[in-house]
Amino acid sequence: MQKVKEDIDSEITINWKYFSLEQVNSQQGPEWKIWEQSEDYPSRGLLAFSAAESARRQSEATFDSFHMALLKARHEQRKDIASIDTLIEIAEGVGLEMPRFRKDIRDPKLLARLAKDHTYAVDTLGVFGTPTLVFPEEQAVFLKMTVPPPEECLSIFNELRNLVERRQYIREVKRPQRPQT
Repeated sequence: MQKVKEDIDSEITINWKYFSLEQVNSQQGPEWKIWEQSEDYPSRGLLAFSAAESARRQSEATFDSFHMALLKARHEQRKDIASIDTLIEIAEGVGLEMPRFRKDIRDPKLLARLAKDHTYAVDTLGVFGTPTLVFPEEQAVFLKMTVPPPEECLSIFNELRNLVERRQYIREVKRPQRPQT
């Protein structure tokens, strides 16, 4: 999405929303909520949500920078984003105001945004995983892909958007995985 945004910046607005795979995959039952757990709960993602929202408190631009660095740390560098040390390293790397970040990250009120975003995604849109893109008129699509060449990002996005928005009767497209030999 970052490459698409760079290519058509004036024509697209990305409103990142939180979604907890830990919540949706929980075996605890429907009343259990990850965002209601104590600070010492051994979560794989709660601290990262708090860190991202701490960055958002500094500014939307700061959030965007932190969020991209967080995604790269997790998916490209394979870093443990449940680690406060990793989150501090990312925050320092993108230039967050560190005393404020260190204070804000411990504020339990930050998880209210996660609760709101996640609940809306599940209850209204039927979201079950990430990444899910939501186009105008709440046309949502779950996407599983590898990173394409940069020069193809915009055309892939446009083709996907066209399929989702104009062909609403197509409910699922899935490519079978060939057996490993």
